[in-house]
Amino acid sequence: MTELDAGKTEVQEPEREAGRRAHASRRNFMRKVFFASGATAVATMGGAGAWAALADDTTGTTDASASPSGAPSGAPGGGAGGPGNQTITEDFFGLTTDGKRIDDLFTIHSTGVTTAPVISAAKAFLAGLTADQRTSTQFTVHSTEWRLWSNVDAYERQGVSLADLTDAQKALGTALLKTALSADGLETTEKIRRINQAAGEAIGNTNSFNEDAYYWTVMGTPSATEPWGFQFDGHHLVINYFVLGDQVVMSPCFWGSEPTSMKVDGETVTVCHEEVVASLAFINSLTAAQQKVAIASSTKSNESIKAGAFSDNAVQAYEGLRGDKLTTAQKKKLLAVVEVFVSRAKADVAKARMAEVSRHLADTYVTWAGGIADDSAFYVRVHSPVVWIEVDCQGPGPLAGAYGATQGGDPTQLHVHSIIRTPNGNDYGKELLRQHYLTSPHHS
Repeated sequence: MTELDAGKTEVQEPEREAGRRAHASRRNFMRKVFFASGATAVATMGGAGAWAALADDTTGTTDASASPSGAPSGAPGGGAGGPGNQTITEDFFGLTTDGKRIDDLFTIHSTGVTTAPVISAAKAFLAGLTADQRTSTQFTVHSTEWRLWSNVDAYERQGVSLADLTDAQKALGTALLKTALSADGLETTEKIRRINQAAGEAIGNTNSFNEDAYYWTVMGTPSATEPWGFQFDGHHLVINYFVLGDQVVMSPCFWGSEPTSMKVDGETVTVCHEEVVASLAFINSLTAAQQKVAIASSTKSNESIKAGAFSDNAVQAYEGLRGDKLTTAQKKKLLAVVEVFVSRAKADVAKARMAEVSRHLADTYVTWAGGIADDSAFYVRVHSPVVWIEVDCQGPGPLAGAYGATQGGDPTQLHVHSIIRTPNGNDYGKELLRQHYLTSPHHS
């Protein structure tokens, strides 16, 4: 490091810390607002044990009409309305097509997934934190903290940031990601962070855009028998990872970048390209008649995501081309889009998830907006009872200057947002969690 670089670091670190402190009270206020909304559906959980366990959560099983749903006022599904618009004032219900969840989609059963390594890594990560860091990082498994994530850069987060960790503590966090993610998944997280840092440097704003503004939270206590999980949350990168026995739910997960390709230290770093390529391969495998059904619009708006941050209860009817209208080859290409996202988890987790998705392939719908050429900006949504995927090519945003674009310009493949969710109440493993507390004798 040069003297100039050292000087920049000395200046940047106090500024970053001041920025974090400046937002300190807003997140706690948001949590109080959430709690004040009331746990209207806890009574349906059954048993005194469920009441006690859900004391700090509003997970429920009531009809979605009992409380507001969808994105908060002033913010689209992707949360582009800014941090000030990102609040939660509703009970969790889950993404549905009509406000009514489909029952019996998710059950507690053996999957054969090996979760011992991720349990061990999570315990080691927590043990490596100081007492104060653990206090701010560890929440109950029912905590509303699960839902307080955002892909927005300036959003104030709970937990411990990478900037707050020593090199040894960072290594323990990386080890946890390695046990949860595939090599591709880990590489994707690292590339998103690298580009975020490089783009921040390019526009002279590393206070907001850097590789360390990513936060860890752990929900519950890592266990082989009791439910727990973790969240890794920051700009363009959110991973929610729930564990119950040998069952894993890795959703919602948000993957994005601006730009999606950039020179970093002389190397071209490209990310979020696989989902673009797989989506275009699918839409171009369709016949003209099928494309007429699938493509809702030949034009693309700046932001099209329907179920991004703070849209846990979004209601969206099925649209587009149904899976039972596809040929065998086309079905494989559709599954390839899903696999891009699912394969960012470990192989055994991905295998179980793909089997779940495949069982509902006939009931899967695909809708498209935008062009279908190799370089076209587009939006695609894959929607079934058990999986929701959105890939959205957006207009240049706050990092536009890093790649010679102008903020507010036309959508481009150089700015991509994408998300995977589990509809019908099992984001964050909520449905499995509910069943666990209803059926486990020691919780009754």
